[in-house]
Amino acid sequence: MAMLPLLQTLEPLLMPLAVVPYYWHLPILIVVISLVYSATRFDEWQPIVREAVRWGLRLTAFLFVIVAVLYVVATYL
Repeated sequence: MAMLPLLQTLEPLLMPLAVVPYYWHLPILIVVISLVYSATRFDEWQPIVREAVRWGLRLTAFLFVIVAVLYVVATYL
């Protein structure tokens, strides 16, 4: 029973550590999604890689905008 108050005080500190592993796969997913999308549009590697980089940057920027909007909503509303 003595450990329960200790866990309750440490819970806010440990919570971000529980969420981090879910985001480790995000860069891999962005690369794979942008390569597959680009490969459906082009047949040669040079245009595929060029379009994948552009599309990956757009996808990353879009995700950052979503995170920023959700942060503002959660903070101020």
